[in-house]
Amino acid sequence: MSEIKRQSNEEVILKAKKGMVALVLNILAMIAGSGAFGRGIFLAVNGDHALGGALIAAGAIYTFIIGPLIFIGLKVVRPNEALVLTLFGRYFGTLRSEGFFWVNPFCTAVNPAAGEVNPATAAPVKTSLSTIDISGINLGTGANKKISLKAMTLSNDRQKINDQMGNPIIIGTVVIWKVVNTAKAVFNVDNYKEFLSIQCDAALRNIVSQYPYDSVGSDNEKSLRGSSVEVVEKLKNEIQAKAEVAGLEILEARITHLSYAEEIASAMLQRQQASAVVDAKQAIVEGAVGMVEMALEKLSANDIVHLDEERKAAMVSNLLVVLCGSRDVQPVVNSGSLY
Repeated sequence: MSEIKRQSNEEVILKAKKGMVALVLNILAMIAGSGAFGRGIFLAVNGDHALGGALIAAGAIYTFIIGPLIFIGLKVVRPNEALVLTLFGRYFGTLRSEGFFWVNPFCTAVNPAAGEVNPATAAPVKTSLSTIDISGINLGTGANKKISLKAMTLSNDRQKINDQMGNPIIIGTVVIWKVVNTAKAVFNVDNYKEFLSIQCDAALRNIVSQYPYDSVGSDNEKSLRGSSVEVVEKLKNEIQAKAEVAGLEILEARITHLSYAEEIASAMLQRQQASAVVDAKQAIVEGAVGMVEMALEKLSANDIVHLDEERKAAMVSNLLVVLCGSRDVQPVVNSGSLY
């Protein structure tokens, strides 16, 4: 590969050699080295010490040193996985293509989030100390150093945050994300999974503080409950702006839980109930007034009865009591005159 200046925040895609070719050639070479080692012993025993010693040295060096080193350079990359490699402390490149490859055996894989608790599932990554790796796992530690390029889910715990009105609310979110720049994810932040989790918490607190839980008085007022689409879009954009340095792409953000905190939940419920009662009464009164108006117009238009202003007032009062009352009305039959 031609020498190029590799910046830690610029991803370099490696074009590695085919691993199967390197594997077969190395096995054949180790067989030849073993044969040379045995031939050298035979010659040394039969008196040809110079040639025998040379064959023994060459066979031993390849069979026991060079051959195993070449095996270490074999890497297996599965679909939607990447392997970030460094060579003597410098960024060497990233294997993104799926398949079986051979790279410089002195390259080491780097993944700061390997072997730690995965925030997407809240479960520890299982490792095996007894597995010898030729596919990107560090020898001796067993920690998988591959970086997943799949879409992953980050579900943070429910948090208590004050809204715009200062009311404490409980809110939970889920963020779907993936790694798009492996170099930034590995070298620009200490642990890109923890970094994303912390940035999601900070962005959520900032967004929630800009909106009330529910709109009060104005139907056009934006709120967490009534404008969830706008809120999650702003949340996604803010997280994306913060996660750009880590080479992450935020695919989607959603609110999974939204409620008042326990200490004010009952008071807020009473306020919502009172607001609902007021709205219902307003609708009832508007309907009752319309019905009274219609009754008076019908009586006058059909020339059923002529009412003076005092009788109209009494009729309106009675109708409003009947129509707006919350209990069943007990009728009173008047068999005489109104006066």
